[in-house]
Amino acid sequence: MFLKGIKDKFKYKSAVKVLKELMNNPLPTAQRSQGITAIGCIVDLDNFEDANVFFDLVEEFSLRPNAVKIIGYKSYYDKNSPYATPVFSDKDLGWGGEIENSYALEFLSREYDLLINYYNEENLLMQLMTVKTKSRMKVGFEEVDKNLNDLIIKAPMKDFKLFKKELQKYLTVLKEV
Repeated sequence: MFLKGIKDKFKYKSAVKVLKELMNNPLPTAQRSQGITAIGCIVDLDNFEDANVFFDLVEEFSLRPNAVKIIGYKSYYDKNSPYATPVFSDKDLGWGGEIENSYALEFLSREYDLLINYYNEENLLMQLMTVKTKSRMKVGFEEVDKNLNDLIIKAPMKDFKLFKKELQKYLTVLKEV
């Protein structure tokens, strides 16, 4: 048990180092044309339980039915319990900032026009997912490191309708929709 604690501490420290490096030297953005055709969502399921509301964006932006990909974060989850949304957690952190979760790796393998970072607390794993995701534009909340997102929306996390309305407004101004 003692050695596991030391191992986890070293994993965490190496992941923080990788996060700082990736924030200073970000990955290239997705080379996609203007307009929204694919949306990725990283959702904090500990603070926002209904991740299915993101599928409303399909109708809102007139997208294909499979255009929205959602992955949720839970600080702890039971692998035997069924979740409607693919989930990753702190125990999926590997050496060198790698994320050892098949759902997360599948999410990271795609390119998105818009990445919605639906979390309002600093969290190493969600931030790593954000910087490793190939996306043309990243949207999030003001409480999180401002260098992670291109567009910051000031709205309470529990009020998804306001978030969606503000997102629609800014994407219209940027001529993305």
